Amino acid sequence: MKLLVFGATGAVGQAVLQQALADPRITAVIAPTRRALPSHTKLLNPLLDFAQLPRDASWWAADGLICALGTTRKIAGSPAGFVAVDRDLVLQVATQARQAGVPYLALNSSLGASLQGNLYLRTKAEAEAGVRALGFPRLRIVRPALIQAARTPPRHAEALGLFACRLLGPLIPRRYRPVQPTQIATALLNGLFAAEPGEVIVESDQL
Repeated sequence: MKLLVFGATGAVGQAVLQQALADPRITAVIAPTRRALPSHTKLLNPLLDFAQLPRDASWWAADGLICALGTTRKIAGSPAGFVAVDRDLVLQVATQARQAGVPYLALNSSLGASLQGNLYLRTKAEAEAGVRALGFPRLRIVRPALIQAARTPPRHAEALGLFACRLLGPLIPRRYRPVQPTQIATALLNGLFAAEPGEVIVESDQL
């Protein structure tokens, strides 16, 4: 089984990559990135300019795609830059994979994704709607709450939210509790081996 992973340098993508490389059911992992990843016998790591995705690369053909692409407005430099990654790049990658015949897509989205939400939640919802329209035979959307991970550079709003969650502890409903990148990665990968067709949404309290 061959797996395509986008976003492999982020917290969730790194966890996906680690689990995929350790899983004997997955024989090859293709993880395109801007900077080189540590080498592994199962890993193909094309170095890309994401502004110019190669359309004819043979590695697009895979048994599944896991998309963990994402940024913040601060890192992206503007709201438009954020949308360009979290929606537009996600849809470009998913479109290329679908055109190559990839049957399974797992997308890391967000708790509360909604077209009526703020910029972040609306962008996530638009990405969900966009990949849904591509007609993947199997689609899994994972919607985690705050991700408990060390960030470089740090995400101050996320860190503040995690601090509040630690103070409140069990008073917080399970749906809103922080989750580990490994939990999200497992949920994204599980659908690769599942036989059920159609769309599956995994909410944060199911992780």
